[in-house]
Amino acid sequence: MQNKGYQTDWLYELKQKNNIVSIISKYIHLERKGGRYWACCPFHHEKTPSFSVSEDEGIFYCFGCKESGDVISFVQKYESCDFFEAISLLAKNANMQMPEFKGDSGAVERKQLKERVLKLLDLTYKHYQENLLLPEAKPAQDYIKTRGFTKRELEDFKLGYSLNSFELVEFLRRQGFTYKEMMDAGVVNKGTKQEGDGEKEYYYDVMSKRLVFPIFNAFNECVGFSARILVKSDMAKYKNTCETIVFQKGKVVFGINLVKAMKQQGHLDKIVIVEGQIDVIAMHRAGFKSTVACMGTALTKENAKELKKLSPNVVLCFDGDEAGILATIKSINILKEEGFNVLVASMPEKRDPDEIIKQQGVEEMQKIINNALPITDFLINNQLKKYDLSKADEKGKFAKASIEIISRLGSSSEEEVYLEKLCEITSIPIDILRRDLAQITKGNIQKSQEKVADNVLISRENGNIRAIRFIIGSLIFKKDFVDKKIDYKKILPRHTQIIEVAEKGIPISSYYDYFDVDEMPVLKDCLGINFSEYDNADKRYFDECVWLIASQELTKRQTELAEKFKTSQDREERKNIAEELNKLSKTIREKNLEDFYVRY
Repeated sequence: MQNKGYQTDWLYELKQKNNIVSIISKYIHLERKGGRYWACCPFHHEKTPSFSVSEDEGIFYCFGCKESGDVISFVQKYESCDFFEAISLLAKNANMQMPEFKGDSGAVERKQLKERVLKLLDLTYKHYQENLLLPEAKPAQDYIKTRGFTKRELEDFKLGYSLNSFELVEFLRRQGFTYKEMMDAGVVNKGTKQEGDGEKEYYYDVMSKRLVFPIFNAFNECVGFSARILVKSDMAKYKNTCETIVFQKGKVVFGINLVKAMKQQGHLDKIVIVEGQIDVIAMHRAGFKSTVACMGTALTKENAKELKKLSPNVVLCFDGDEAGILATIKSINILKEEGFNVLVASMPEKRDPDEIIKQQGVEEMQKIINNALPITDFLINNQLKKYDLSKADEKGKFAKASIEIISRLGSSSEEEVYLEKLCEITSIPIDILRRDLAQITKGNIQKSQEKVADNVLISRENGNIRAIRFIIGSLIFKKDFVDKKIDYKKILPRHTQIIEVAEKGIPISSYYDYFDVDEMPVLKDCLGINFSEYDNADKRYFDECVWLIASQELTKRQTELAEKFKTSQDREERKNIAEELNKLSKTIREKNLEDFYVRY
C-alpha cells in the first residue's frame, strides 16, 4: 500500500468537501443519465460519451480508455500536476488547512527538493528581470528595441537578462541556496580551471550574457528558462534549461499560463501555435493573445494533451520553410489523434510571424490566420509544390499522393468535393479519380479488418479474469449476495491486499488513497466495474465465479498430490496421499467450499 504523506481520514474529508461532480463540471460538461453523470472523455478522443462519474461513490471511470480515479486524481490528470499540487488546489477550494506532509523519506525529500527548486527559480527570474533595467544590460535593451517589445510584453512574459557568468551564483548564495540546489534547478553548472599545479572547481550561470525568457507552467510557476545570445557567436542561438525535477522539454508550452488565464476569463476560442518565443511575444503584441510555442518546433503528444484542456481548436502557424512544413505535418498527425479541430495558416516561404507583423502589419497577419486551411487542403497544396504538372509522370504521382490524402477523410461527401478539386487541378476525368480512390479505400478497409481481427483475438477476455473482477468488484462495492463465510484471500491469494482493504468496508474513493491504482490493472477495472454488463449479476452468478476459481485451486492441489503419489516410495505416505486425493475428488464433485471457509 502506498504512503501519500497524509492521513486517509483527512483525504476523505477533503473529498467530501470537494464534490466530484461539481469539480469535474468546472472542466467539462456533464449530463446526468440514470444514477451517473456522463461526458466525452477528456483523456482520449471520442464522439460517444463513455466517461462516467458516480457522485455517490466519488469516482470517475472511462469505459473507453479505462482512466479512473477520485476527485484528486482527476485534478492531477487534467491539470497535469502531482498529488501535492492537486490536494493543495482542492484544499484551497474547500477552505481547508493543509496538514503536515508525512510521507516516506524518499517522498519527503522529493517534495522538499521540488519546493526548493521552484522557490529558487522564482527568485532567479525576478532577479533577471531586475538586471534588465541596469546599465550593464544595454545589449539586451537594444535588442528589445529592435524587436519592438513594449513594457506590456516585458511584464507579461517577465523577460530578463543574465549580466555575466557569476553574478547570479553570488546572488543565489546570498539567498541561502547551495551549489547543488542551483544545479538541481538547471540554472548553474560546474566547471574546472587550472590553478597552480591542480584544477579548481567553479560554478557559473548557464544563461550568461543572454536575454532570458522564463518558462511558466499552467499554474504560473517558473519551471525553467530559454535564453537568446545577443552577439555573433559559434554557440547555439538559443539555450534551454536542462531536464530537472520540474522541467521536461517535451511537456513545456511557452505562454500556456497566459492562454489559461484567457480561458478562465471566457475569452478563448482557439489556440495559435507558432515556432518560438519571439514569435509568441510578437503575436501577443499584435493582439493574437492565444498564441503559444513548444520548446523547439517539435510538438509532442504531451503538449497536445496540455493544450486540449484549454481548447479543441488549433491553428498551426509554423514558419514557411521546409523545416516548418515538416513540423506542421508531424504536428497535424499528433493533434488529429488527440481530437483537435486543426487549421493550417500558410506562411510565406522563409518568413515567420514576427517578420510578417513588422514588415506587412497586423492586418496581413490577421489575413493569414483568417485564411487558414483545413488539413486536407494544406496537405494537397503541399503536394502540389513538389510536382511539375506539365509532365505526365509527375501529374500522375501528384494525383496518387492527393488521392491517398483524400482517402483518409472517411466521408463520401467530403471525398467528392476534393475529387472535384483534384479534377480541376489535373484535368484527369473524375470517374478515373473515383476508381483510384475506391481501390485505395478497399485496400485500407482490408488492412483495417485484419487489424480488427487481430485485436479481437488479442482482447478476447479470459473467463478467469472476468470471474476474478466480479468477485473483487462485489467485495469492493459491498454487494449483499457476497457469502461472508468464505475467506476470499484463500481463493485469490494474489489479491490479498485488496481483499483485506475491501473487508474494512472503506469508501470507494479511498482505494485511491490506499493504492497506486494506475499501476494495478485488476483493481482499476474492479473500481470501474459496471454490474449491468454482467448477465444475472446476482448470488447465483457470484457463486459460479467463486467456484470457478476455487475449483482450479483444488484441481491444482489434486495434480500436485498425484505427482507426489507417483514419486513416493513410502507406503504409509502413499496411503495418506490416496486418502487426501479421494477427499479432494469428493469435494470437487460436490462443489464443497468448506476448505475456503473463514477459520476463527
